[in-house]
Amino acid sequence: MAARPAGAASMGAFFSLVRRRFKRRRKKRSERKGASSKPMTEGRSKLYQSRNQEKHFIMDVDDEENMSSSSTDVKENRNMANVSPKNDGAQATGDGPQLSNGGSSRKRPLEEGNNGHSKFRPKKRKKMPGPILPKNALMQLNEIKPGLQYRLLSQSGPVHAPVFIMTVEVNGQAFEGSGSTKKKAKLNAAEKALRSFVQFPNASEAHLAMGRTLSINTDFTSDQADFPDTLFNGFETPVQTDNNFYVGSNGNGSFNSTGDYSLPSSTSSSTLIQSPLPTPSPYPVASGKNPVMILNELRPGLKYEFISESGESHAKNFMMSVTVDGQTFEGSGRNKKLAKARAAQLSLASLFNMQLDQTPSRQPIPSEGLQLHLPQVLADAVARLVVDKFSDLTDNFTSPHARRKVLAGIVMTTGTDVKDAKVICVSTGTKCINGEYMSDRGLALNDCHAEIVARRSLLRFLYTELEIFLCSKEERQKSIFTKSERGGFRLKDTVQFHLYISTSPCGDARIFSPHEAAQEDLGDRHPNRKARGQLRTKIESGEGTIPVRSSNTIQTWDGVLQGERLLTMSCSDKIARWNVVGIQGSLFSHFVEPIYFSSIILGSLYHGDHLSRAVYQRISEIEDLPPLYSLNKPLLSGISNAEARQPGKAPNFSVNWTVGDNNLEVINATTGKDEMGRASRLCKHALYCRWVGLHSKLPANLRSRLCKPNLYYDSKQSAKEYQTAKECVFKAFLKAGLGAWVKKPSEQDQFSFSI
Repeated sequence: MAARPAGAASMGAFFSLVRRRFKRRRKKRSERKGASSKPMTEGRSKLYQSRNQEKHFIMDVDDEENMSSSSTDVKENRNMANVSPKNDGAQATGDGPQLSNGGSSRKRPLEEGNNGHSKFRPKKRKKMPGPILPKNALMQLNEIKPGLQYRLLSQSGPVHAPVFIMTVEVNGQAFEGSGSTKKKAKLNAAEKALRSFVQFPNASEAHLAMGRTLSINTDFTSDQADFPDTLFNGFETPVQTDNNFYVGSNGNGSFNSTGDYSLPSSTSSSTLIQSPLPTPSPYPVASGKNPVMILNELRPGLKYEFISESGESHAKNFMMSVTVDGQTFEGSGRNKKLAKARAAQLSLASLFNMQLDQTPSRQPIPSEGLQLHLPQVLADAVARLVVDKFSDLTDNFTSPHARRKVLAGIVMTTGTDVKDAKVICVSTGTKCINGEYMSDRGLALNDCHAEIVARRSLLRFLYTELEIFLCSKEERQKSIFTKSERGGFRLKDTVQFHLYISTSPCGDARIFSPHEAAQEDLGDRHPNRKARGQLRTKIESGEGTIPVRSSNTIQTWDGVLQGERLLTMSCSDKIARWNVVGIQGSLFSHFVEPIYFSSIILGSLYHGDHLSRAVYQRISEIEDLPPLYSLNKPLLSGISNAEARQPGKAPNFSVNWTVGDNNLEVINATTGKDEMGRASRLCKHALYCRWVGLHSKLPANLRSRLCKPNLYYDSKQSAKEYQTAKECVFKAFLKAGLGAWVKKPSEQDQFSFSI
């Protein structure tokens, strides 16, 4: 019996030892887990504390009720009491260790600053920063001349409409201002004082104090000249930005307020040759404010009137006007808000000399030969004339042939008044002929791009005008030509031609101008920037261009007919060539001196730097040009109301009209002929017939100097000076490393005149 209790005691001691070992193992396991979770807990705590320092969080009752399941579990574990284990021995001791993951211990305390929750979604208090208000004239003047004293001179008028006159003395000169309140009168006096700073020696100090800087070094060859324009952010969507508005770009603010574009007789070429720096405006330009808001601050209570609505359904044009200080200013835009802004900006530029758009890439580039009037007024007038003529020819855009991607036209001016301008031709088109439809008799149009067709239409007009001059002495005064001192003929001095294109010409001008010039570019980061200026060819029967090959490419007649792609130089490259050899062509150069465009105006995607590089700057090193030929640098400009992008597939036809025609001619761009398979009135054969007819009417002394018409190719090659100038263009491109000009197969010019 005694052995039995001893055995029981030994068994109790054994089980007690096992329990102690088991507790130690659980304690060590708990400590290991606690050590591993501590860094993560500290990291979360620091993250939440940093967030609490940055933002103010608001916790409400909904946050407590909508906690995630994990947060609920944490709260339940946190509120649990110390539950004793099933083992009575451990309960009896009372000083056993508290287990972190057992039922007998509460969980470790949560970090402070999280409201007792491991995860929660606090409400963020939205910060609503107020707009940065511009400094008014009082503030500006006080910064330049602190401590000025304003005195009340007089008060007049009835009680309900008093008039206060305040005065302030600046640099020994007194300035008076009037207003319905003393504050307004002081502001008026400060405005007059600021205006006087333009004439003072410290004008630069005043200019810097107003936060405005002037730069005369403008780089038009890289994207570094592009700066953001926030002028119309308040009412224009970022997708379609057509803010090409350059009111008063020359800085003299001499606009005609009634929409009459005629200029005083005193207008000289110096206005456009070198534009002076704009006179500093005494009014600070409010960044981010549109012109309507700025004008309303200067002249409260103005009313805008709706004038007219015109244009195609996808490109509406609205006209609005506003009268300020007795002068009426008109503005146009694709919506009424934009038209109001343009009218307001025109008044700000004219009356207050506030130049709100100073983006260099968007400014018109004046021409040395242009002596008509301000570039922007000219550009808008030319664009309006071409679009209106196209509307008339297509029954207000209802004709099926009104569909188009690109519209081009040429306008002729014969004086200083745009009212006397005349639309010479209008054309549309975006495609080239398919190689299998080339004609060896000159009966097909190879290139049906709008600007190329417009230039061929101009040739028809030039032939007609020279025929009028040669008809009789009585009719000579009606012609645009006059006799040249070197023999032959030349344009009259007052005659100028202006090319309008609804978008940038394909090739070098367009490839780097995919959007309107309203985006910030902190550097020349274009992925294809190394190919700037490169010669490019059009895609056969399609749209777009590709760079020319590094080696000379020779196209052959049989190669193209057997399936080789027919290559046609891009419009940018052809315009660059026209700026050297002229737009009259080789045949007409037998009769007349070179003729150049006075301006090139784009309806959209205008970038002054890219366009100028494409049409003349890249061949600025051209050498050895024959007499009378030079590198022409026309006026380049966008328009105030940039044309909206036209989505959809381009039509497969091209239309053309020249003054004197009864209706449009429609050409299938793939075949180069009309829908009936007849030759176009613009084809090589048709123009060669006109040339042969003129040749027979020439005076005997002039006709003797010209070769007898034979083959079309020989007649072109006999224009020696023209061919020399053309070769100089090709050499200039090669010298600049921009590629070799790709010529058409010579077989297509081997035809003779036939009736």
